[in-house]
Amino acid sequence: MRRRTTSAAVALAATLWLVGCSGDGDSPLPSAAPSTTTSAAEPVPTPTTAAAAPAPRNLACYSYGYAAAVAPVARGKSVPCDSAHNAITFSVGDLDTVVDGHLVSVDSDRVQAQIAAECPRAFARFVGGSVQARRLSMLRTVWFTPSLRESDAGANWYRCDAVAIAADERLAPLVGRLRGVLDRPKAAERYAMCGTAEPGTPGFRRVICSTKHAWVALSTVDIAGRAYPGVAKVRAAGQQTCQDAASAQADDPLNYEWGYEWPTQTQWQTGQHYGICWGVSSG
Repeated sequence: MRRRTTSAAVALAATLWLVGCSGDGDSPLPSAAPSTTTSAAEPVPTPTTAAAAPAPRNLACYSYGYAAAVAPVARGKSVPCDSAHNAITFSVGDLDTVVDGHLVSVDSDRVQAQIAAECPRAFARFVGGSVQARRLSMLRTVWFTPSLRESDAGANWYRCDAVAIAADERLAPLVGRLRGVLDRPKAAERYAMCGTAEPGTPGFRRVICSTKHAWVALSTVDIAGRAYPGVAKVRAAGQQTCQDAASAQADDPLNYEWGYEWPTQTQWQTGQHYGICWGVSSG
């Protein structure tokens, strides 16, 4: 047995605000600009050159790049879902842009916080699975709103899409039916989280398990407390759990390698209150 532990200093596949779990590690979508308010008693001017963007269609499919996935404003046209695509819309809703009788901007903290709460909840219902299954998946939710000009023209919707992270700043194609995918073990394997090398080493990158990999994420370890417990405690929290997880899946329970990534203080502050157990892939 070889013990390996490492701080989870590398963000989960460069996900930024791409989140896949509800209430167990979600990060709020950062506001693109400071919030602004407009009196509800005053008419909101509508630019003559702008038109209200129509509400998106639910269950529409898209094929876009990583940069478009992390952009706050939706761009691009949908594609047939029976053709190559890497995103699917699973929820469309109305923005709550009135606070205490005043209109707030679509890019305000208040509005962005609404979407950052709604989309992860809807995502959990859409892909299914347990909290741990979603943590160990490379499936994430991204969300979009109209632009400021489109919002001023009357557009008042938000759109939640599901994507799969293939590797750093790269999306994977979506294959098959995504609704309830994490409730179907064989289908879920395609979107599981793996690593290119031993966690904590220079060659380690998180990748989707449907691509070449050497290590696999086995389980997660919940860490109690509201305030960051400190490195010593978060490091100790997963030692035995991760050792047991790796032993259980090893061909030889007396000769195996295991790894544990614990959350940094920064990750803790953004909502990740758990560590990740790793083992050598048998595939």
